Amino acid sequence: MDKEILLAQPRGFCAGVDRAIEIVERALQQFGAPIYVRHEIVHNTYVVNDLKEKGAIFIEELSDVPSGNTVIFSAHGVSQTVKQEADARGLIVFDATCPLVTKVHIEVLKMRREKREIIMIGHQGHPEVEGTMGQSDGGIYLVETVNDVANLKISNPDMLAYVSQTTLSVDDTKEIVAALKSKFPNISEPKKGDICYATTNRQEAVKFMAPQVDLVIVVGSVNSSNSNRLREVAQKKGVTSYMVDTAEQINPDWIVKCDRIGVTAGASAPELLVQEVIDRLRQLGVKSVRTLKGAEEKVIFPMPKGLASVK
Repeated sequence: MDKEILLAQPRGFCAGVDRAIEIVERALQQFGAPIYVRHEIVHNTYVVNDLKEKGAIFIEELSDVPSGNTVIFSAHGVSQTVKQEADARGLIVFDATCPLVTKVHIEVLKMRREKREIIMIGHQGHPEVEGTMGQSDGGIYLVETVNDVANLKISNPDMLAYVSQTTLSVDDTKEIVAALKSKFPNISEPKKGDICYATTNRQEAVKFMAPQVDLVIVVGSVNSSNSNRLREVAQKKGVTSYMVDTAEQINPDWIVKCDRIGVTAGASAPELLVQEVIDRLRQLGVKSVRTLKGAEEKVIFPMPKGLASVK
């Protein structure tokens, strides 16, 4: 049997990533280099290096931005403290926070105005979690697992709500939410789930693809939350799964005994890298490529005011 690639659909860039990258490119064109970006604009090595070559400077602290310069906040969002620091220093700010992350920030502010304590479901140290928890100066607690829920101590269980990181495993988060509702029956939930459409669609696409293949390759960087979740989804379906940043990282031994190889990409990984992976697999003996059916995404987010369109 000839070896075949099955391509997951959808895969790769989401609307929030598209928007964030375009914000940096427009700012570079409009204002010239350097343009400072707080944290990696999206978690992808290729994208970050490409923007560095165009004149973007990535920093972690606003103190590294000279006064009067332009700074862009990454797609993951920032805390209120970071916004206040930028204002106090007179920096020109363009906010590339994904609108679906901003939605969670607004939820947190509303819940705190209602005097509710908040449980944040997410990964410790992830910039999106830091930004979301930083919308409040207290009263918000992080849980990563069902076990964390068991150890929670809340002052008033009747005034409690939860939100979540947008790039989590849909299935894992359902388990944590179930544990929260079991322990705190009166907990309030977001009007609409916080895990974003792109994360959900890409995980569903892998669930559909996994039973049809012998191996799954996820294109994505090691610090990309949503890419890691795709690899985990495939593995939970019993399929060997690897994550690669570039085609060069593919080990020929992986595919020796595989007839069908599934390929997908995290929401921050460009299609160009997927095509390079396909080319590499063809070099290793794969004969054909077939794109699977899946959700069609037509979401487009508007640009911030003050950024001219790229010519």
